[in-house]
Amino acid sequence: MSAIWYECKVKYRKTDETGGQKVLTEPYLVDALSYTEAEKRMTEEMAAYTSEEFKITAIKVANYAEIHPFENADRWFKSKITLIAYDEESGKERKTSMYMLVQANDVREAYDNTLHIMKNTMGEYSIPAISETAIMDVFPYFSGEEGETEMLERFNTLKASKPEKPEAEMIDHMEFETAVEE
Repeated sequence: MSAIWYECKVKYRKTDETGGQKVLTEPYLVDALSYTEAEKRMTEEMAAYTSEEFKITAIKVANYAEIHPFENADRWFKSKITLIAYDEESGKERKTSMYMLVQANDVREAYDNTLHIMKNTMGEYSIPAISETAIMDVFPYFSGEEGETEMLERFNTLKASKPEKPEAEMIDHMEFETAVEE
């Protein structure tokens, strides 16, 4: 998958439960190499999604470093992750922020899923914000080539995964031998 995600706003007519028609504008996320490809892929995805006429009203680059689907979740949350590094030369703390899109049912589950994603991170980090997005669905790019099959399987595995419950406190069981001075 490429690292560029585009948020596409799509306007279309939807029939509700009572039979009335409603005009909706909903955002979707698509993985593409350019705005042109994003528009083309969004048109293909929406043609399969709705039989009604639709219009792509806006396309913008989305600022997500990673997308993480989870099983039995229906909403997408934006998690802000702040990576903390210490600059040895200046002796100051340096913070770098990135955003992840995490699938969950509520904010607490989004927080737990974010912890699950970050559990193997070696450096220090914090999660200063998690907010629900209006994104309806995510369409990653898979070319169907032999190498891409593995990526598709990996994406589907992630989507089918269920996060473990984080431990209340991590206990470090590593033992270090002290050097004996001669």
